[in-house]
Amino acid sequence: MDKNLKRMATMHRMQTKGLELFYKKGYYNTSIDDILKELDLSKGAFYYHFQSKEDFFVSIVQNMVVRKVYNLMIEPIEGKADPVTAIERCFENALATAEHNELDYGFVLGNFITEFNGRNEEISKYLKDIYKVWEVNLVTTLQKGKTDGFIARHVDSEGVASFLIASYMGIRVLMVEGNSRMLGYNYMQQIKQYLKSIAETQLV
Repeated sequence: MDKNLKRMATMHRMQTKGLELFYKKGYYNTSIDDILKELDLSKGAFYYHFQSKEDFFVSIVQNMVVRKVYNLMIEPIEGKADPVTAIERCFENALATAEHNELDYGFVLGNFITEFNGRNEEISKYLKDIYKVWEVNLVTTLQKGKTDGFIARHVDSEGVASFLIASYMGIRVLMVEGNSRMLGYNYMQQIKQYLKSIAETQLV
């Protein structure tokens, strides 16, 4: 195997296992030794690829967390004709994925934003940039929905986007320790009613 490809494969394996550990235990509760033990690597091998634990985590955010949030929350609604239906399906599928995940510790982006808030400005900025991309995508989708006649003209797209993101991150926290099936079901019933209330058909 080409040396560069082998290095990339090794880094991907490290990032995948690192994300699992950080997601499960949190960044500050995961040591370099924990990572090395899980990966069966020497310190020399780790520091060959990454300068520090923080550098390692930033690489995970840039390569894996971005992709996970995009695949789960952004791509499903991007460019869809009917934003109300697209958002509803996106949230429903995202909650179903969480519900059937036995190792569910909450929404990965929300967890990390909370953990680093006020503790590490640089990492917080990377995480908030992902949040911003998600928010902008929702606002753009809602604005297009207004233009295309799917959403009522009076609707505040920024306000709706903030509410949807905050409510989703909140229910994901509750689902970790509670009855995830019931919580997810009840949440989606309210989201469906809310989305119905902002649809253009409500004004007819």
